[in-house]
Amino acid sequence: MKSLRLVHRLKKYEIYVGGTFKKTTGILNVVNPYTNKIFAQTYIAGKKELEEAIKKGLAVVKIMKELPSYKKYEILLQISNEIKANRECLANVLSEENAKPLKFALTEVDRSSQTFRVAAEESKRLPKEYISLDWIQSGENKEGFIKYFPLGLIAGIAPFNYPINLASHKIAPALAAGNCIILKPARSTPLTTLELARIIDKTDLPKGALSILPMDRETGNNLVTDERFKMLTFTGSSEAGWKMKANAGKKKVALELGGNAGVIVSDKSNDVDTIVKKCIAGGFAYSGQVCIHVQRIYVQNKIFDEFKTKFINSVNKLKTGSPADISTDISAMIDKENVLRVEKWINEAVANGAKILTGGSRKGNIFMPTVLTNTKPTMKVSCLEIFGPVVMLEKYNTFEEAVELVNNTNYGLQAGVFTDSIKEMNYAFHNIETGGVVINDIATFRVDHMPYGGVKNSGTGREGVKYAIMEMMEPKLLVK
Repeated sequence: MKSLRLVHRLKKYEIYVGGTFKKTTGILNVVNPYTNKIFAQTYIAGKKELEEAIKKGLAVVKIMKELPSYKKYEILLQISNEIKANRECLANVLSEENAKPLKFALTEVDRSSQTFRVAAEESKRLPKEYISLDWIQSGENKEGFIKYFPLGLIAGIAPFNYPINLASHKIAPALAAGNCIILKPARSTPLTTLELARIIDKTDLPKGALSILPMDRETGNNLVTDERFKMLTFTGSSEAGWKMKANAGKKKVALELGGNAGVIVSDKSNDVDTIVKKCIAGGFAYSGQVCIHVQRIYVQNKIFDEFKTKFINSVNKLKTGSPADISTDISAMIDKENVLRVEKWINEAVANGAKILTGGSRKGNIFMPTVLTNTKPTMKVSCLEIFGPVVMLEKYNTFEEAVELVNNTNYGLQAGVFTDSIKEMNYAFHNIETGGVVINDIATFRVDHMPYGGVKNSGTGREGVKYAIMEMMEPKLLVK
């Protein structure tokens, strides 16, 4: 008697084209970065599907513009509640498609639910303004009323590292503002966003207001160049983002790009143990594949040795392994190409005088948490965005010197400063060249309703639901 051969059936996801789930002729295999095995499939949208999505979006622009606040509130709140109700399922899909350890995946899903909840609240208080015009004689008996109107059709491009929450940071404010949006998820992590589409499809959102389309680069470039899109919102690498802006034409552009975040640890901070704990989280959560990953830590000379010892001891306690294990701290990076890039940059730094305090090796797609010292600002591990589980630990003498070190980069997303000195806090806030300065916490700190974005190569515009809504609307003045 022949033995039966068990066949594992891949789960298949249809793409979301203007309110309809569809298959195409292009198959997209989704690989688990930890196992290196295909575990699911979806489809690639071609120019035909993109054109259909654009036309369906344009067909409901007027409907979305006139959708009353209470209705938008109900829709967005329902999405938030359904994300929360499907928390474990979404986290498991997320963890499998990008190898994010499950405890971090659960946190991301929770944040996505919160993002839609904040958008629901903000949809009830879209910006308006009254101004008096009689400041000069010709304005006598005149007054102005400014109302903000939705732009229309928006193009969004989301990254792999936070596939549901960073997609939510484009979709939720777009809908709250009364816009339509076509979103391109990262090719390596499309599934969580398609799960989100299933949730949104069950609401009363007008069909056509949302499309979620995995695409190849050629088709996706139409999101940048097609003039029917009134705005492009992109999260990803600085190199890609600025090229898109150059090719975007007249549309508005918001870019949330990379960074190599710096943290200052002053000797005027008393609780070194707590600071170490926070810096470990900021430096190694999701293997450092975070835009505001703590990459450079500058510690005042008097407390450097104490900090270094405690930091290295804590790094060595981090658990590596399967992302499905709730106790795992470090798992696989997104792909082998990025693992090899991180290894190459570290080797180059060591060859030029840097010293490895711990880590520096890889096992499959897992790169061991690594701490370097004796680095130079010109080394790639310091001046570029490493996007891996690597932290530079260096000493400084004066606080002004530390601020100069943080600023010695082409990036400027966020910075963290640990100090109990009001004088140092004020100096940091006024002199650090970033979009945000976080006092007594890490640069990685973010809550989803705060303004978030960078300067220099780190981007333009702001996310954080209220602030993204402002980017996605156009003011119009009424004089009477």
